[in-house]
Amino acid sequence: MENLAQKLKKARIVAVLAVNEPADSADLAKALCDGGVTAIEMTLRTPRAFECASAIASAGLPLTLGIGTILTPDQAREAKSRGADFGVSPGCNVRVIDAAAEAGLPFAPGIMTPSDIEQALEHGCRLMKFFPAESSGGMKHLQNISAPYKHLGISFIPLGGLKLSNMKPYTDSPLVTAIGGSWIAPAALIEARDWVQIRKNAEEAVANL
Repeated sequence: MENLAQKLKKARIVAVLAVNEPADSADLAKALCDGGVTAIEMTLRTPRAFECASAIASAGLPLTLGIGTILTPDQAREAKSRGADFGVSPGCNVRVIDAAAEAGLPFAPGIMTPSDIEQALEHGCRLMKFFPAESSGGMKHLQNISAPYKHLGISFIPLGGLKLSNMKPYTDSPLVTAIGGSWIAPAALIEARDWVQIRKNAEEAVANL
Protein backbone atom coordinates (compact mmCIF):
# COMPACT_ATOMS: atom_id res chain seq x y z
CA MET A 1 0.00 0.00 0.00
CA GLU A 2 1.30 3.45 -0.91
CA ASN A 3 1.97 5.87 1.91
CA LEU A 4 0.86 9.49 1.79
CA ALA A 5 4.14 10.85 0.45
CA GLN A 6 4.08 8.34 -2.39
CA LYS A 7 0.50 9.23 -3.31
CA LEU A 8 1.23 12.95 -3.31
CA LYS A 9 4.46 12.43 -5.22
CA LYS A 10 2.40 10.86 -7.99
CA ALA A 11 -0.21 13.63 -7.86
CA ARG A 12 2.46 16.38 -7.76
CA ILE A 13 -0.14 19.09 -7.18
CA VAL A 14 -2.76 19.58 -4.47
CA ALA A 15 -5.75 21.79 -5.25
CA VAL A 16 -6.49 23.90 -2.18
CA LEU A 17 -10.21 24.53 -1.80
CA ALA A 18 -12.58 26.68 0.25
CA VAL A 19 -16.10 25.32 -0.25
CA ASN A 20 -19.31 25.88 1.70
CA GLU A 21 -21.90 23.98 -0.35
CA PRO A 22 -21.80 20.22 0.16
CA ALA A 23 -24.08 19.77 -2.86
CA ASP A 24 -21.38 21.28 -5.11
CA SER A 25 -18.46 19.37 -3.66
CA ALA A 26 -18.63 16.17 -5.70
CA ASP A 27 -19.02 18.12 -8.96
CA LEU A 28 -16.02 20.25 -8.04
CA ALA A 29 -13.91 17.22 -7.20
CA LYS A 30 -14.94 15.51 -10.42
CA ALA A 31 -13.92 18.56 -12.46
CA LEU A 32 -10.50 18.47 -10.82
CA CYS A 33 -10.11 14.73 -11.39
CA ASP A 34 -11.21 15.09 -15.01
CA GLY A 35 -8.49 17.71 -15.40
CA GLY A 36 -5.84 15.40 -13.96
CA VAL A 37 -5.59 16.80 -10.42
CA THR A 38 -5.90 13.83 -8.08
CA ALA A 39 -5.17 15.40 -4.68
CA ILE A 40 -7.12 18.10 -2.87
CA GLU A 41 -7.00 19.95 0.42
CA MET A 42 -10.39 21.01 1.76
CA THR A 43 -9.61 23.94 4.05
CA LEU A 44 -11.63 24.47 7.22
CA ARG A 45 -12.25 28.10 6.34
CA THR A 46 -15.99 27.82 5.75
CA PRO A 47 -18.78 26.80 8.17
CA ARG A 48 -19.67 23.62 6.24
CA ALA A 49 -16.20 22.51 5.19
CA PHE A 50 -16.40 19.18 7.01
CA GLU A 51 -19.69 18.39 5.29
CA CYS A 52 -18.10 19.23 1.94
CA ALA A 53 -15.20 16.91 2.69
CA SER A 54 -17.62 14.12 3.60
CA ALA A 55 -19.45 14.59 0.31
CA ILE A 56 -16.19 14.20 -1.61
CA ALA A 57 -15.09 11.21 0.46
CA SER A 58 -18.34 9.41 -0.34
CA ALA A 59 -18.28 10.26 -4.06
CA GLY A 60 -15.97 7.38 -4.93
CA LEU A 61 -13.58 9.47 -7.01
CA PRO A 62 -9.94 8.45 -7.62
CA LEU A 63 -8.36 11.17 -5.50
CA THR A 64 -6.45 11.71 -2.30
CA LEU A 65 -8.51 13.82 0.10
CA GLY A 66 -6.83 16.13 2.56
CA ILE A 67 -8.41 18.42 5.12
CA GLY A 68 -6.47 21.57 5.90
CA THR A 69 -6.43 24.51 8.32
CA ILE A 70 -6.65 21.97 11.14
CA LEU A 71 -6.05 24.03 14.26
CA THR A 72 -7.26 21.84 17.14
CA PRO A 73 -6.99 18.21 18.24
CA ASP A 74 -10.77 17.82 17.85
CA GLN A 75 -10.55 18.96 14.24
CA ALA A 76 -7.83 16.39 13.58
CA ARG A 77 -10.03 13.65 14.98
CA GLU A 78 -13.05 14.82 13.01
CA ALA A 79 -11.02 15.02 9.80
CA LYS A 80 -10.25 11.32 10.17
CA SER A 81 -13.89 10.48 10.86
CA ARG A 82 -14.95 12.43 7.76
CA GLY A 83 -12.85 10.24 5.51
CA ALA A 84 -9.73 12.35 5.06
CA ASP A 85 -6.63 10.61 3.75
CA PHE A 86 -4.40 13.23 5.36
CA GLY A 87 -4.48 16.41 7.39
CA VAL A 88 -2.62 19.70 7.07
CA SER A 89 -2.12 22.67 9.38
CA PRO A 90 -0.69 26.15 8.77
CA GLY A 91 1.57 25.91 11.80
CA CYS A 92 3.36 23.32 13.92
CA ASN A 93 1.06 22.65 16.87
CA VAL A 94 2.30 19.51 18.59
CA ARG A 95 -1.06 18.85 20.26
CA VAL A 96 -2.65 18.68 16.82
CA ILE A 97 0.16 16.50 15.44
CA ASP A 98 -0.19 14.07 18.34
CA ALA A 99 -3.99 13.95 18.04
CA ALA A 100 -3.71 13.18 14.33
CA ALA A 101 -1.24 10.37 15.07
CA GLU A 102 -3.55 8.91 17.70
CA ALA A 103 -6.45 9.03 15.22
CA GLY A 104 -4.39 7.36 12.50
CA LEU A 105 -4.46 10.44 10.27
CA PRO A 106 -1.28 11.09 8.25
CA PHE A 107 -0.39 14.70 8.97
CA ALA A 108 1.73 17.46 7.44
CA PRO A 109 2.26 20.37 9.86
CA GLY A 110 3.18 23.82 8.62
CA ILE A 111 6.80 24.90 8.93
CA MET A 112 8.74 28.07 8.14
CA THR A 113 11.86 27.83 10.35
CA PRO A 114 14.45 25.25 11.45
CA SER A 115 12.78 25.21 14.87
CA ASP A 116 9.48 24.27 13.24
CA ILE A 117 11.18 21.43 11.37
CA GLU A 118 12.81 20.11 14.55
CA GLN A 119 9.51 20.21 16.41
CA ALA A 120 7.76 18.35 13.58
CA LEU A 121 10.54 15.76 13.46
CA GLU A 122 10.38 15.22 17.21
CA HIS A 123 6.71 14.31 16.83
CA GLY A 124 7.23 11.88 13.99
CA CYS A 125 6.55 13.99 10.90
CA ARG A 126 8.64 13.56 7.77
CA LEU A 127 6.25 15.29 5.36
CA MET A 128 5.69 18.98 6.12
CA LYS A 129 3.85 21.92 4.65
CA PHE A 130 6.12 24.86 3.77
CA PHE A 131 3.88 27.86 4.41
CA PRO A 132 3.63 30.64 3.39
CA ALA A 133 6.05 29.68 0.65
CA GLU A 134 6.47 32.73 -1.55
CA SER A 135 6.28 35.49 1.06
CA SER A 136 8.78 33.74 3.33
CA GLY A 137 11.50 33.50 0.69
CA GLY A 138 10.42 30.81 -1.73
CA MET A 139 12.48 27.83 -2.77
CA LYS A 140 15.77 29.42 -1.67
CA HIS A 141 14.49 29.78 1.88
CA LEU A 142 13.21 26.20 1.93
CA GLN A 143 16.58 24.90 0.73
CA ASN A 144 18.39 26.87 3.42
CA ILE A 145 16.23 25.87 6.39
CA SER A 146 15.96 22.21 5.38
CA ALA A 147 19.64 21.61 4.57
CA PRO A 148 20.68 20.45 8.09
CA TYR A 149 17.91 17.83 8.07
CA LYS A 150 18.17 16.56 4.51
CA HIS A 151 19.69 13.25 5.61
CA LEU A 152 16.55 12.50 7.64
CA GLY A 153 14.39 11.96 4.58
CA ILE A 154 12.08 14.93 4.98
CA SER A 155 10.00 16.38 2.16
CA PHE A 156 7.65 19.31 1.72
CA ILE A 157 4.40 20.57 0.28
CA PRO A 158 5.00 24.28 -0.49
CA LEU A 159 1.85 26.38 -0.37
CA GLY A 160 1.12 30.08 -0.29
CA GLY A 161 1.47 32.39 -3.26
CA LEU A 162 2.13 29.64 -5.78
CA LYS A 163 0.67 29.92 -9.26
CA LEU A 164 1.30 28.75 -12.77
CA SER A 165 3.96 31.39 -13.44
CA ASN A 166 6.16 30.64 -10.40
CA MET A 167 5.65 26.97 -9.61
CA LYS A 168 8.51 25.49 -11.66
CA PRO A 169 11.35 26.02 -9.12
CA TYR A 170 9.23 24.08 -6.64
CA THR A 171 8.13 21.26 -8.92
CA ASP A 172 11.73 20.79 -10.09
CA SER A 173 13.10 20.41 -6.55
CA PRO A 174 13.77 16.97 -5.04
CA LEU A 175 12.74 18.45 -1.69
CA VAL A 176 9.16 18.87 -2.90
CA THR A 177 6.66 16.03 -2.79
CA ALA A 178 3.84 18.12 -4.25
CA ILE A 179 2.87 21.77 -4.47
CA GLY A 180 -0.37 23.27 -3.22
CA GLY A 181 -2.33 25.99 -4.91
CA SER A 182 -5.71 27.70 -4.76
CA TRP A 183 -5.52 29.22 -8.25
CA ILE A 184 -6.88 26.07 -9.90
CA ALA A 185 -10.26 26.36 -8.22
CA PRO A 186 -10.59 29.86 -6.76
CA ALA A 187 -13.64 30.81 -4.74
CA ALA A 188 -15.18 32.85 -7.56
CA LEU A 189 -15.22 29.88 -9.93
CA ILE A 190 -16.57 27.57 -7.23
CA GLU A 191 -19.37 30.00 -6.37
CA ALA A 192 -20.20 30.32 -10.08
CA ARG A 193 -20.17 26.51 -10.41
CA ASP A 194 -17.88 26.91 -13.40
CA TRP A 195 -16.70 23.31 -13.47
CA VAL A 196 -15.58 23.61 -17.09
CA GLN A 197 -13.09 26.39 -16.31
CA ILE A 198 -11.89 24.58 -13.20
CA ARG A 199 -11.24 21.47 -15.27
CA LYS A 200 -9.34 23.59 -17.80
CA ASN A 201 -7.29 25.17 -15.01
CA ALA A 202 -6.47 21.70 -13.71
CA GLU A 203 -5.43 20.51 -17.16
CA GLU A 204 -3.19 23.55 -17.61
CA ALA A 205 -1.55 23.06 -14.22
CA VAL A 206 -0.87 19.37 -14.85
CA ALA A 207 0.49 20.12 -18.33
CA ASN A 208 3.04 22.50 -16.80
CA LEU A 209 4.31 20.17 -14.09
